[in-house]
Amino acid sequence: MESIDDVMLDAEDRMEKALEYMHHEFSGVRTGRASPSLVEHIQVPYYGTATRLLELAGIATPEPRLIVINPYDPTAIGTIEKAILAANIGVTPVSDGRVIRLSIPELSEERRKGLVKVVRRLAEESRVAVRNIRRDANDHIKALQKKGVVGEDERDAALADVQKATDEAITRIDRDLASKETEVMAV
Repeated sequence: MESIDDVMLDAEDRMEKALEYMHHEFSGVRTGRASPSLVEHIQVPYYGTATRLLELAGIATPEPRLIVINPYDPTAIGTIEKAILAANIGVTPVSDGRVIRLSIPELSEERRKGLVKVVRRLAEESRVAVRNIRRDANDHIKALQKKGVVGEDERDAALADVQKATDEAITRIDRDLASKETEVMAV
């Protein structure tokens, strides 16, 4: 990286990716409602290849507590059922030979509190990732100043910009965490 702009763009891009990863992980945390994101990432061995369930079947949520999986290939129903059981998502598949139904049970208070702990851990991992990105960007900026590419004033302004981007990312993480906690604890 040869300029402060390059360092800033890289840092902001990496922070955005850390937030996207956190959102992806949040979507896999089960709330009391049915959501296709609960099962769409499950890997199913299909003709010797691990394939995402999303690519093998249509996934719908016709009711708030029901997920219906309609395989494109009916011969894959047994394999899909085994993969769902192996994924250990706390739901037992029921098949009628054409579609698979997953009935999402009501979460107990204890389970909700456990899920909140998982969500908080995911958010903290994202905060740590953002702080590591800040440290890397600051190191690059200081290295540019040592090489004589930028002056002290430019370095100080760039460090302040990196800190501002970090603060914004942490604020977004905290806001999204509060939202997900509310969603998990809702009865």
